[in-house]
Amino acid sequence: MSLGEIQAKINAVCEGAGRNPADVSLIAVSKVQPNERVAAVLEEGHRIFGENKVQEAAGKWPDFREQYDGITLHLIGPLQTNKVKQAMQLADAIHTVDRPKLAKAIARHAQDLGHCPDLFVQVNTGEEPQKSGVLPAEADAFISEVRALDLPLRGLMCIPPVDEEPSLHFALLAKIAARNGLEGLSMGMSGDFERAIGLGATHIRVGSAIFGERVYG
Repeated sequence: MSLGEIQAKINAVCEGAGRNPADVSLIAVSKVQPNERVAAVLEEGHRIFGENKVQEAAGKWPDFREQYDGITLHLIGPLQTNKVKQAMQLADAIHTVDRPKLAKAIARHAQDLGHCPDLFVQVNTGEEPQKSGVLPAEADAFISEVRALDLPLRGLMCIPPVDEEPSLHFALLAKIAARNGLEGLSMGMSGDFERAIGLGATHIRVGSAIFGERVYG
């Protein structure tokens, strides 16, 4: 699927939902993609990208930023506390704030660096033991904890279980965000981003639909 086709789908869903397409950021998830594929998408004019791992992002994006202006990088994978400083120096947004220790590390480095990326709290809407994220019942308290650290909390993120209807999880995330006065909703991937937009997504994370299937070396 081309970028143009994806944007057309975004526009159509937004029109049906009475939303402005400009309020939906399309994050091109470039993890494990060869640099030539990423460069091709950059050449098309796209500038918003997502990476899962700090190490991979560090090996890729400083060079691309020298070649292309206006890149915005989102970190969308689990973040270890020992990688926080490097992550904050690379990324414009971190979508996976999921525990107090991580939030405190971000706050500490924000003081040292004098800046902080936009932050999203990851909510484990499916309560899956193998997944990161705060449980829905604990989300309000954790959001308050992040805000008490004076961090730039932009919104919430979720990854629904693969075997459940994603709309239920998107609706739950939107409900938690609304009651906490948060506007950002990072939800929806290649197979379900249209449903996510219909339920209020502000950031959709699309990889294989843009780049093709991932190449694992």
